[in-house]
Amino acid sequence: MKNQTYRMTMLFDFYGELLTERQKEFFDLYYNEDLSLAEIAELAGISRQGVRDVIVRAEAVMQEVEDKTGIIKRFLSRGVHLDAIVSSAAEIQKINYRYYDDRRISQLTNMIRTEADALRE
Repeated sequence: MKNQTYRMTMLFDFYGELLTERQKEFFDLYYNEDLSLAEIAELAGISRQGVRDVIVRAEAVMQEVEDKTGIIKRFLSRGVHLDAIVSSAAEIQKINYRYYDDRRISQLTNMIRTEADALRE
């Protein structure tokens, strides 16, 4: 994946509900609100190291689940395949328009695009 923050927010989006409330809170403050460990520690009334430990444990829990399930990996690769499907449907529609003008082919390519869009959601 692109960078550490992006990777962590993807993990949080997919697996955040597996974390404790405290892990969720600290993780959100650190990665989404961009607070420093010291700022979170001050808010929580604990040490900076305590905050770091909670965040590191949260990262490890989510990464372990991803390593076992591969859900994010499959999700990301699905987008590439959907792009290829939509691109192929557009090419078929272009060829149909130029040479055949078959209404059924147009309907089917539109349905392919609609279904691909539904899978993206």
